Amino acid sequence: QVQLVESGGGLVQAGGSLRLSCAASGMIFNSNTMGWYRQAPGKQRELVATITALRITNYANSIKGRFTISRDNAKNTVYLQMDSLKPEDTAVYYCNIKGWTLSGDFDYWGQGTQVTVSS
Repeated sequence: QVQLVESGGGLVQAGGSLRLSCAASGMIFNSNTMGWYRQAPGKQRELVATITALRITNYANSIKGRFTISRDNAKNTVYLQMDSLKPEDTAVYYCNIKGWTLSGDFDYWGQGTQVTVSS
């Protein structure tokens, strides 16, 4: 069983920055992709960014150029550096890890961390 714990959320003014962290514990396999998703009030959950074990990244167009995803494989931790924050970035941000093993696929989610951007 894998546990994901997010941290770093909070309240910030537009134009400010936050850095989210997500630490994974438990049985972690090398063939995994970690990522951040977010869900704003009244909206569906959407992809923010993902990063593979080989550090191939993918970003949503809405945040590209403002957010940076990174990971520390030794610590099983993924980060999301958020700069130039906008009020529309306000959402609960969820950490995710997924991958494949000979025993089957795995897909785990954290509990989320609130990010609020004031205008």
